[in-house]
Amino acid sequence: MQPLRDRPLRVMPDPQPRQRIVRRMDERPIRQEPEIREKIEYRPKIHKVSLVNMDYTLLISMVLLVLIGLIMVYSASYYVAATSARFQHDMFGPIRSQVMAAIAGFAGLIAMANFNYSKHLRKFTVIAYVVAVVLLILTVFFGEEVNGARRWIDIPGIGFRFQPSEVAKVALAMFIAHFIASNKKMADTYKGMAILGVFIGIMVAIVGFGTNNMSSAIILAIVGFGIIFVASSKTLPFILAGGGAVAALTIVLATGGAGFRAGRFAAWLDPFADPTDAGFQIIQSLFAIGSGGMFGLGLGQSRQKLGFIPEAHNDIIFSVISEELGFIGASLVLFLFGIYIWRAIKIALNAKDLYGCLLATGIALIVGSQALINIAVVTNTIPNTGVPLPFISHGGTSLLVLMTATGILLNISRYQSKA
Repeated sequence: MQPLRDRPLRVMPDPQPRQRIVRRMDERPIRQEPEIREKIEYRPKIHKVSLVNMDYTLLISMVLLVLIGLIMVYSASYYVAATSARFQHDMFGPIRSQVMAAIAGFAGLIAMANFNYSKHLRKFTVIAYVVAVVLLILTVFFGEEVNGARRWIDIPGIGFRFQPSEVAKVALAMFIAHFIASNKKMADTYKGMAILGVFIGIMVAIVGFGTNNMSSAIILAIVGFGIIFVASSKTLPFILAGGGAVAALTIVLATGGAGFRAGRFAAWLDPFADPTDAGFQIIQSLFAIGSGGMFGLGLGQSRQKLGFIPEAHNDIIFSVISEELGFIGASLVLFLFGIYIWRAIKIALNAKDLYGCLLATGIALIVGSQALINIAVVTNTIPNTGVPLPFISHGGTSLLVLMTATGILLNISRYQSKA
């Protein structure tokens, strides 16, 4: 028997199935598979226009604030509107304009929430800043003067007027966020902070001294420098600047060097020293808050709104809320503002880029600072100044702009880096 190692090797032909497999592999070479996998792996992610990823907690809190605002604007204004020639004795005049602004605000919210903010909104940052500055300058020369301040521009032919300073707040937040996101060092160097301070100062100077609207100028300063503070690694310059500004303002007010604002400062210290003039509004506001008690007098049952509180449906509306809905209703409003600010901060922390983070921070500062200042004025915690309560006070421009800004927040929340 021949040994196994000496036997000739017999090559068996490949079966037909094997040949078919080889042909298919020849048609699609193996070397192409890694390229296909690479294309699939590095394909850019496309964000679809969807409401699924939005921050619904923020949206619900805003909707509730707007609904409360509509109810309270009507409750606080119907008596004065029905008895005043300024509203042509139309008790539905103020609420009608507020509802129209709310509808337009929802349209703006939906529009702003449904596109990629970092690709599209950011392109209009510089344009928005320039347009806002031009509108502020037009307000200085052509604005309607009310109570010593020029805040509104009338659009002839349609009977509509708007307040450019409200637009300027969001435009400034976009502008500062854009430039810091483009060059992070601007927030960490004194030169960079000085350059940003010039752009902030332009708006603050036009609003504060050109239109004599110091309350909006303060909000602009808080928003602009607040964004820089969040982005900067330095703390001491902001502490020194803030302390110096407060000290200088206090000295000017205390020495009577600020005209009618010195009178407001004196009325804040002792409103009962001039109860029929400088201290009248704050005294009536405190009466309304004290009358509400725990559960309030009931919706529509306020007594102080019957001609005692001047412009009860505007900046001082929180006192009517406290009188009619009591401590419980006032606390609910504060709770909703707290939810809104919390969600806005969370959106900023989870934003996919620095621009979204800083822009969300700016919007949070706009709403938070206005709510804080307004409630502090109504409760006589700080001197009287004309800052509306966000989403609640009567004012179409403020409501429209803030609801549109909320749409920007919802937009940023759709592109969060994490849940």
